[in-house]
Amino acid sequence: MKREHVIKPILDHPYPTIQYGKGVYLYDDQGKAYIDGCSGAVTAGIGHGVQEIVDAMMEQASKVSFVYRSQFTSEPAEQLAKKLSDLAPGNDYWTFFVNSGSEATETAMKMAIQYWQERGRPGKNKVISRRMSYHGITMGALSMSGHVLRRRRFIPLLADLPVVAPPYCYRCPLGKTSPSCQMACADDLNTAIKRIGAEHIAAFIAEPIIGAAGGAIVPPAGYYKKIKEICEQHDILFIADEVMTGIARTGAMFGMEHYGVEPDLIALGKGMSAGYTPMAATMAKDHVMEPILQGSKSIMSGHTYSANPQSAAISLAVLAYIEKHQLVEAAEIKGTILLNRLRQMADGIAIIGDVRGQGLLIALEFVADRTEKRMFAANIGVTSRMIEKAFHKGLLVYPAGGAVDGEGDAIIVAPPLVITEEEIDQLVRILAESIREVMAEVIPSEMEEI
Repeated sequence: MKREHVIKPILDHPYPTIQYGKGVYLYDDQGKAYIDGCSGAVTAGIGHGVQEIVDAMMEQASKVSFVYRSQFTSEPAEQLAKKLSDLAPGNDYWTFFVNSGSEATETAMKMAIQYWQERGRPGKNKVISRRMSYHGITMGALSMSGHVLRRRRFIPLLADLPVVAPPYCYRCPLGKTSPSCQMACADDLNTAIKRIGAEHIAAFIAEPIIGAAGGAIVPPAGYYKKIKEICEQHDILFIADEVMTGIARTGAMFGMEHYGVEPDLIALGKGMSAGYTPMAATMAKDHVMEPILQGSKSIMSGHTYSANPQSAAISLAVLAYIEKHQLVEAAEIKGTILLNRLRQMADGIAIIGDVRGQGLLIALEFVADRTEKRMFAANIGVTSRMIEKAFHKGLLVYPAGGAVDGEGDAIIVAPPLVITEEEIDQLVRILAESIREVMAEVIPSEMEEI
């Protein structure tokens, strides 16, 4: 066996080598084509091999690729921060640039805590999240995450932060039914605050649409307005984790636009550079920055590549491409087409329990019994089987299993925003074949479990 040097996700797994990408397709060194049905990790929003982005890379590289943030600023960084503020809900944000979504959410947590310190209230230092959540893999971000499988190895090292019920209407954790529940999941935040004491809580963090921790779980209408009201009532900042939902993915530039709410802080990543460079950001409202401007005048965080001019120029080019080709509108239109196609497909496949999503962020949840919504046993590995089967057929989808306390099976379908209707049909056809083949394999296993 050839000696390996790259630490891959599964160490002894034979990964194909990708040679190039174009549009929604990736091509390996054997010439096999793959439909990028999940934009990699819900990242490659504008597709692969876009010449305008390559040109922007080369133009900035011919000027300067790196300056250190404590010594200089750059035109691309300044322009990108202004552009993001112009696009964001409320248009009055500052931006701290980082390299990944995990860093962005952790920086948001730190900024929220520092905000209260600078206001003379250092006791407000806890962040509430939801049981069904994933905010990143660094220790701070993972401490805010409820995803059992990602947390399990590191529990002794994680901060013990409070969690509340998610807005998971398909399988309500509170045993209620929408809309008669009157959004009891939002009220759960109010209950947690009262039990812990608002004097100890700096912020509440949530993904506008739950991504990897549940699979495109869209909250009921009015949920976030109620959440924001609760936060304001108790003097708590609201952090929107837009790492997956941000930058056109859901049919709006920011996911929170669907709910008419302006977060105090926003974490961005993935789509803001569309995979062409590592780039992410933490955005903070003017009122969050004000006590820091009047106080220490410095955010206590630092990253060598923060505000990197090369990455900033690339992200600017990505945003320009999105606007030029009206990809926000495209995500809404094509998302509706894809969602309808998937729901039609699901009618004839018994193990698909739910198809849900917003824009081009869609998920399928798999169940052993559709009427009872009974989950497959975890050891059957339905999610991993789905991903592997689709992969061999030339379709990439993203895992969202283990959402229900480490159990449950779901996949995310989130192709690049440039996907055509013909490519959507091809994606759905391959996915349907894959699911039917997995169903034929797992139903006997399920019967054995029973």
